[in-house]
This record gives sequence, structure tokens and C-alpha cells, in this order.
Amino acid sequence: MKAVKRQSGKTSGILWIEAAGFSFMIAMCWIAEWLRIPHVLFGESSAPSWRRALLRTAVVLVIWAWVHIRTRRLLKRLHHLEEFLRMCGWCRKVCYNGEWMDMETYFRSKFATKTSHGMCPECLQKKKRELSPPEVLPEDIKT
Repeated sequence: MKAVKRQSGKTSGILWIEAAGFSFMIAMCWIAEWLRIPHVLFGESSAPSWRRALLRTAVVLVIWAWVHIRTRRLLKRLHHLEEFLRMCGWCRKVCYNGEWMDMETYFRSKFATKTSHGMCPECLQKKKRELSPPEVLPEDIKT
């Protein structure tokens, strides 16, 4: 549960920074018109064009919505992939924080959990079949 809250906070932080950036761009569109920057830089009429500022705001809002949706989707997928535990298929060691360690060490360091070994019912039945002597049928006995 703690990891979910931490990931949610990261996602929220990234989206807030993104929102601040787009809000800054919208504010700059309006400030540019208010300070008559197009008149100073490009020699346009000295009257502010609020229609132009409104159009720029609409364009930035559309781009912001698209970027916001894509960022949320990307972050959701990233958090989903972070939930996977990478494990060696041969020796069963686990990669945690860039270090490969055996399963017992991983559980001890990640969850403060002591481990013990046992055998699942399926493996127990399989091992019993392997260890039991083969049945000898009467027709297999040679006289």
C-alpha cells in the first residue's frame, strides 16, 4: 500500500509540473498581448489582439489535454512494469536495486520476512512417484 501511495505521489507531481508549464505558456500569451510585445517586436498595431490571445490559449489547451492524457497513460504503464520482479530463470536469484541476490535475502531485505523451505503438494506427489519402486506385474516376471 505504501508503494502505491509513493507512485501516486510521483505521478501527481509530474502532472502538476506539466500543468505549471502549460499554465505558464498560457499566461505568457496574455501577458504578451497586454504588454503589446507584437507591436514592439513586429510593428503590428498598438491595440492588443485579445482574439489572438484567446486562439493561442485554445491551441495550448488542446495540446495540454493531449500531452496530459499521454503522460498519464505512460506513467500508468511505467508503474505497472515497475511492479514486476526480475528473476533469473536458471538460479532463481532476484534483481533488486541493481543487485542480484537469492530469494531468501530479497525477502529479508524487502519485507523483513524470515523464510523457510518446504515442498508444495504437486512437487511432493511428483517426488513420491519418482522415489517409489516400479510396480512389477505378473507378466513381467520371467520364469
